[in-house]
Amino acid sequence: MNSTIFVGLDVHKATVSVAVAEGTRGGEVRSFGTVANRAEAIEKLVGRLARDGYRLGSV
Repeated sequence: MNSTIFVGLDVHKATVSVAVAEGTRGGEVRSFGTVANRAEAIEKLVGRLARDGYRLGSV
């Protein structure tokens, strides 16, 4: 795949809701799920996105 996506995080005390949007104009936006608000869970989320072939970076 090797495409770019944008990741939105809605952070709460106990959980983080995750949404992803395709990197193209008018791209699909979809819920990616909810993870625990812990460093290990966020690391696992990043690993899962990278494993799915998305190019990850920071701004």
